[in-house]
Amino acid sequence: MRDLADLAVELALKMGADYAEARFHEDVSNMYMLRNGMPEVAGFVRARGIGIRVLVNGALGFSSLNKPDRTLLERRVQEAISMARASARTRKKPIRFSEERAEEARWEVKPKEPFDSVAIEDKMALLYDIDRVLSDEQEIGARIPFRLLELSESTSTRYFVNSEGARISSTVPRIMFLAVTTVLEPEKGTEQDMVQKGASGGWEALRAWDLMDMLRERLKALTKVLKEGVSPPKGKIDIVLGSEVVGLMVHESCGHPYEADRILGREAAQAGESFVSPDMLGQRIGSELVTVVDDPTVEGSYGYYLYDDEGVRARRRFLIKDGIINEFLHNRETAASLGVSSNAAARASGFNREPIVRMANTFMLPGDHEFEELLEDVKLGVYIKTYGEWNIDDRRFNMRFIGREAYLIEGGELKGPVRRPVLEITTPGFYGSIDAIDKNLSLDAGTCGKGDPPQGVPVWFGGPNVRLRGVALGGL
Repeated sequence: MRDLADLAVELALKMGADYAEARFHEDVSNMYMLRNGMPEVAGFVRARGIGIRVLVNGALGFSSLNKPDRTLLERRVQEAISMARASARTRKKPIRFSEERAEEARWEVKPKEPFDSVAIEDKMALLYDIDRVLSDEQEIGARIPFRLLELSESTSTRYFVNSEGARISSTVPRIMFLAVTTVLEPEKGTEQDMVQKGASGGWEALRAWDLMDMLRERLKALTKVLKEGVSPPKGKIDIVLGSEVVGLMVHESCGHPYEADRILGREAAQAGESFVSPDMLGQRIGSELVTVVDDPTVEGSYGYYLYDDEGVRARRRFLIKDGIINEFLHNRETAASLGVSSNAAARASGFNREPIVRMANTFMLPGDHEFEELLEDVKLGVYIKTYGEWNIDDRRFNMRFIGREAYLIEGGELKGPVRRPVLEITTPGFYGSIDAIDKNLSLDAGTCGKGDPPQGVPVWFGGPNVRLRGVALGGL
């Protein structure tokens, strides 16, 4: 299949392509699931094939195949060429790619504990052990009538080649754990919790998460909120947001609207628009304490990669720097449109998907405060540690978050739990009201969706705990 990828580029050039690339993907994944103590249908996926993309007369064409067949390959290359030529006849503005260095490289993540070194029985035993703890009413303090536990492991092997001389090979194993649970307290109602962990690496990453204790403590805290939680104070007050909330907010209100294809309008009919425009680079959007980055090169991260799916070397991207809009996420097409270099944000979820602009690991950089310092001069406020429901408009400007685990702050100290505080705020309002950030960086995993046909890619999002001054809080 690698030889066929090389051949695809050669054939495309002979057929008249101005530029050609081919990506061989082999993705192997296993999934194990337990629902209320009973095993669900497991998933065992094997997918391998080649994606071919060509640039002809200023238009793109894409095709793919999943069989090692030279005759089929020639047909698919011709289909991509024909698609590009047909598109070129209707395009008003030709597509160009930014000039990038063509590199040859091989990189991989080497697991300390490969997935196949752990028996399937041991993997299921872990899920059963966790479920037994969560279903123990005396242990948690309340009934957990719904418990969904999912464990997945995957290995992605890729080979990229283009007509400029780039050749990139990689192998990345990833592991993910997801728990969705519902706490029930008669006459008080229910609260639902969801937590997702993910990393690049082997079974050793899962051992480091200490899942049993983490879930036990989350559900005990949620039980307390359900039993003892009171209505939050309303009106303009100070709010401290936990890293889990901050992570989701920067993903949704900074990562997505800073995707250059979204800024240029391509995503409008698929996932929405962006309130950001190209001329906003250099404008202030938040306090000088705020720096938000997207960094694929964080070792062990769920969104880890060293080269993107266009063969461009990855680096840390500073989306907001000291409160200033600093750069957007680019592939080679959007970079050329805005007269900059690609910053390696092109990702494809599989061989049969084109690479589009995506996030990797998006987070706010930590500050220099201790958590207690965020609280100490708050006369009346709320600490929202985790979120439940959240909404954001398709331009990523107006946000609404409902707290799940939250506590009253009074006289600089944490008091009892409050139930379902509601934070409605604009994106500039969020970043502009931050006046203190602590040292505690925490990151969670997610699967970010985008595109048509849809593509889900692994990401991290997170940040420190932050303090917002004088923002409006509501409650249910």
